[in-house]
Amino acid sequence: MKNNLLAALCVALGLTLCGLCIGGGITKMANKDHHVTVKGLATRTVEADHAVWPLHFGIAGNDLQSLYTDRERVSREIHNLLIKQGFAESDIRDGNVSVENNWSNYYGDHRPEHHYSLSASVVVSTDDVMRVVNSRGCESSLLNQGIIVNTHDWQVEYQYNGLAELKPEMIEEATKNARAVAQKFADDADCRLGRLTSASQGQFSIESDEFQPWIKYVRVVTTVNYQLD
Repeated sequence: MKNNLLAALCVALGLTLCGLCIGGGITKMANKDHHVTVKGLATRTVEADHAVWPLHFGIAGNDLQSLYTDRERVSREIHNLLIKQGFAESDIRDGNVSVENNWSNYYGDHRPEHHYSLSASVVVSTDDVMRVVNSRGCESSLLNQGIIVNTHDWQVEYQYNGLAELKPEMIEEATKNARAVAQKFADDADCRLGRLTSASQGQFSIESDEFQPWIKYVRVVTTVNYQLD
């Protein structure tokens, strides 16, 4: 009888200890699985460091040779105007030229007045971005010479090429911001912020200001995962 009772007590004690061990393991496993995923943001406001400004013009006529002669004259006048604005010769180049035969596609009796239409451009490509900004509109002074130049704000390309230099510090800042968010979450949850388990750098984006397109907004978001203990 005593032997049976002793055996029963041993079995019960063993089951209890086993249960405690299993329970402890589940608790540790659950804690190990606790984590938080947060995002960190870094932004910069910069100015464009290069601008491409095309100035388009068109000429119509009935003789191709005269048309090309007129193109050279108009192009020279635009070059001279841009140099007066302070641009270097090396910043100015002639763009592509295209010629359309207006009489080849007409039907009926309404033949166009001019046999040919020539389209051309002069292009400014410069690092002197603010000179482009301040010179916009100067082309209107050519009107008294019968030269019409077409250029629109959306045609001017303002570029920013300094992203490589910004990337390291912006990624570092975004990661620090993400950790601060994770720490706040851990404090609110009465947990200890553990090790970094994973991190993902988002794409850098560059957006232009709506009214001042030479002003650029650089943005990056990082996503990080921390263990909570």
